[in-house]
Amino acid sequence: MQLDEHEGRMCDATVSLAFAILGKPWNGMILEVLGNGAITYSAVRRAVPGISDAVLSSRLTDLADAGLVTREVDAGPPTIVRYSLAKAGIELMPLLRQLGSWASSNLDPALAASVRANASR
Repeated sequence: MQLDEHEGRMCDATVSLAFAILGKPWNGMILEVLGNGAITYSAVRRAVPGISDAVLSSRLTDLADAGLVTREVDAGPPTIVRYSLAKAGIELMPLLRQLGSWASSNLDPALAASVRANASR
């Protein structure tokens, strides 16, 4: 019996792990925004147009739980919450920027608008 050349192939577990976080809608954009330095929740919200408050809050929590983002609370008054990249998030930035460069060279910008519109539904 001849085996199909694709039989037995599995996606690399580390790639699956990375895309479990990075593959969620908005996460890459949030990380890119935080790559420019610590900012408040409302500044992240303004920098990522189309994301709802509930989704942004959920994604920031997921990214913090994954060790990519840190959350710092200044008790104030007024209370100010800032988000920034953790060490792992900082190490990820060159890869995200390379991915953005690749996308700029190889993908239709209209596709990004379509994907963003579908992600906000």
